Amino acid sequence: MITNVAITSVFVKDVDASKAFYIDVLGFVENADVTLADGSYRWCTVSHPSQPELAVHLTVPGPPHSPDMVAAINRALDEGGMHGLGMNVDDCRKTFEDLSAKGVEFIQEPEERPYGIEAVARDNSGNWMVLVEHRAYSG
Repeated sequence: MITNVAITSVFVKDVDASKAFYIDVLGFVENADVTLADGSYRWCTVSHPSQPELAVHLTVPGPPHSPDMVAAINRALDEGGMHGLGMNVDDCRKTFEDLSAKGVEFIQEPEERPYGIEAVARDNSGNWMVLVEHRAYSG
């Protein structure tokens, strides 16, 4: 029986740069960073300190995906159209200010939604990051 979600993968352009972004800008921590001896594969994961049981696998597109799929993923990253992570925040407007000051690109400033306040940013590879300050829905 499934008990929880333990890992999610995010395609990135450069693992080192993305690892630094997630740790230095977003406040995540490193879980693992291992490269096979022959250099053919790298396993790099980070987690948010308040949710260490969920690992975010940062990986560049490659095998076992076909060359056509790798090219499509890279095009989507270049266009800034890949979905990334949805994250809860305590104060969306404050988080927007803090991350903007760190150079994070926002494609949607904080806006009221039926479920709370939402902002949308991009990580350094172009993946969307949805930031939500939840409130009880009264619909």
